[in-house]
Amino acid sequence: MKPAVTYELLHVDKSSGARRGIVHTPHGDIQTPVFMPVGTQATVKSMTPEELKEIGAQIILSNTYHLYLRPGQDLVKEAGGLHKFMKWDRPILTDSGGFQVFSLGPLRKITEEGVEFKSHLDGSRHFFTPESVMKTEEDLGADIIMAFDECVEYPASYEYTKQSMERTTRWAKRCKEAHTTENQALFGIIQGGFYEDLRKQSAEDLIKLDLPGYAIGGISVGEPKEEFLKMLYYTAPLMPENKPRYLMGVGTPDYLIESALAGIDMCDCVLPTRIARNGTAMTWNGKVVVRNATYERDWGPLDPECDCYTCRNYTRAYIRHLVKTNEILGVRLLSIHNINFLTKLMERVRIEIENDNLLEFRKEFYKKYGYTKE
Repeated sequence: MKPAVTYELLHVDKSSGARRGIVHTPHGDIQTPVFMPVGTQATVKSMTPEELKEIGAQIILSNTYHLYLRPGQDLVKEAGGLHKFMKWDRPILTDSGGFQVFSLGPLRKITEEGVEFKSHLDGSRHFFTPESVMKTEEDLGADIIMAFDECVEYPASYEYTKQSMERTTRWAKRCKEAHTTENQALFGIIQGGFYEDLRKQSAEDLIKLDLPGYAIGGISVGEPKEEFLKMLYYTAPLMPENKPRYLMGVGTPDYLIESALAGIDMCDCVLPTRIARNGTAMTWNGKVVVRNATYERDWGPLDPECDCYTCRNYTRAYIRHLVKTNEILGVRLLSIHNINFLTKLMERVRIEIENDNLLEFRKEFYKKYGYTKE
């Protein structure tokens, strides 16, 4: 039986080894490397599906934990699944809720069976197991569903990280056994903190399960950039070449470019809409904190090199006014711009890979954006 999701390799950058490919899913093809906007609660904050399509978003991510709590998986299933519920006919990925549950800290208790936690909304008690998470994700109906895992905080001891990683592998096996829907692809999540031998063991054990795709979890969790890069470049080559490679929770331009260079196909992050709510734009010349006084009488666009709806129609001065007065339109315009920026950045990355030029592009981009390569 053919898997619901497959990977097709189109080109490898001769200068760097970066991959250019296509992820085939039941709701369409995804050109990779790709950035996935996050629609935590079945919506990318402040944006319509039509606006996301106009920008060129190929796939969005929704959150199992939040949708389990509100509006509940039964209601989403009754609506016909997430695609119909949110009027999005392109691919969707749902995470397992593991990161959200484990970020609750004292509100949760981890056992071999699963995780007991209190809702951050009303304090009600709930219990997630690999089996229950599979049922929730199947009810939500995304194309790609993630295995239930434990995301270890940084820093963490070797002993605890090892125990956690091995438990994540056992949970992945239980997820595979509980997964029944043929039109959804279950991805495993490589854990192991910042210990290379644990990452290697995690990857090897999960690859034995022969899942249709794999993710790297547990990095970009507050560690220094050099630690992030070291573990990224160590772990990515351990992943199967013939399956999608997903790096969870990454969305800054430099991390996206580094991920592509490491051979990653998919990344996601709430960053573009989160910083929009703080009055910040990403541009081809670096960040613009538009709420700053320097833009009060700036009649130019957010980014002269951008052709998004926001930059075609509105000035920095006007957007600053909207942000300063807490008008919803300001957040919307910045969100449109930021997601457009990351979408276009990844389009450019794909072109540079095809031209065997991604390393040179990184150098030029970093210089222009104000980054230093560490």
